[in-house]
This record gives sequence, structure tokens and C-alpha cells, in this order.
Amino acid sequence: MDESRSKKMKSGLEKAPHRSLLYALGLTREEMDRPLVGVVNAASEVVPGHLHLNALADAVKAGVRMAGGTPLQFPAIAVCDGLAMNHEGMRFSLPSREFIADSVEIMARAHAFDALVFIPNCDKCVPGMLMAMMRLNIPSVMVSGGPMLPGNIGPRQRGDLITVFEAVGKVRSGAMSEEELEYMAERACPGCGACAGMFTATSMNCLAETIGVALPGNGTIP
Repeated sequence: MDESRSKKMKSGLEKAPHRSLLYALGLTREEMDRPLVGVVNAASEVVPGHLHLNALADAVKAGVRMAGGTPLQFPAIAVCDGLAMNHEGMRFSLPSREFIADSVEIMARAHAFDALVFIPNCDKCVPGMLMAMMRLNIPSVMVSGGPMLPGNIGPRQRGDLITVFEAVGKVRSGAMSEEELEYMAERACPGCGACAGMFTATSMNCLAETIGVALPGNGTIP
């Protein structure tokens, strides 16, 4: 790792004011002298795939400290395509990818990080962070939130978000009641994670793992 990136922000006589601001963050001089690792955390209480990312970020920061670095976390937005679709919200999904990439690059260049750890999970957030990673070309790794598991929607029957989409058609064709649909909707998505299906999020998580920029098992364990 080339620590000269952060040294231009924190070392030397002229950077005493910069160090003063780092002290304001609660950093010690020893922590300042270590490599500064940006932790890009897209945690959100809006997006099911991102609800649990703070737990991952805590583990990442602990790992950075164990390896001799100083983690500094900053946020990223994410749009849940599942919640945004089928109304005007979907117009903002693809532009969010560019915003994520640009905002990460701004933060990384403005604060001279030596390395980055990216913590995304959903459809435009994973590729947006990958775009930022490639543009910046500094030591980086992706730690994704992983996919949502299927839910129990009936006796010995498993289902997921795709099952609920298909059930909407069954209700419209008269093959299922609205009560049955709602029962399924309550159970098909049992917890946090990227939507269970080979949509963009899971596909990109698997791709990131395959090309070696994400942790093994990042998208493929289930």
C-alpha cells in the first residue's frame, strides 16, 4: 500500500491544521500515522438489502485496525429497485449509480485515503461502487451484504420476491385470492439481503467475487 497518498494530507509542518482536524475526530497521533482506510458504508433503514450493513462495517473496521490501519467510515446512498419500481421513483434508480460513483470518488480524492473497503448490496449501489473502485485505482476490496434467503410461504413451500411478483398475475387471472397474496407477501422476504434472484444486485455481487475484487463467498454462498 502506498501511504504517500494520506501523507500529503497529514504529514509535515504545513499540515498541522489538518492534524488538528483529525484530532477533532478523536484520532491519536499513532492512528494518524497509520494508513487511512476509507470504509464506504451504504447502510440504510429504507433498503432491505442494506439494513444490516452497519454490522458488516463494524467487522470491517475491526479488521482494518487489526491489520495496522485506521478506518474512517463515510456513507453512500442506495435506491431499492424493488420499492422504486412501478411508479415515478424508478426514474431515479439508474442516475443513483452515477451519483454513488461520483460521491465515493469525491470523498476518496478529497481525503487522500490510502485504501478503501466498499460495503454495498443492491442493484445500482454495487456497480456504482465498482465504477468508483476502478476510477480511483487504489487498494480496495468489496464486502457485500449478500443475498436474501427465501421464506416459508406455506407447508413445505419456499418462496421469494419473484414468487410474489408471479402471484400478482395469479390474482389478476383469478387463480389466487388477494388474501392468499398478502399471506405470501408477508413471508416471502424473511430478512435482510439483496433480493433473492439473479437480478442486478446478486449478479454483480457474484461477478465482483469472480473477478477478485470482493471477498470469496461474497455473493455465491446460498
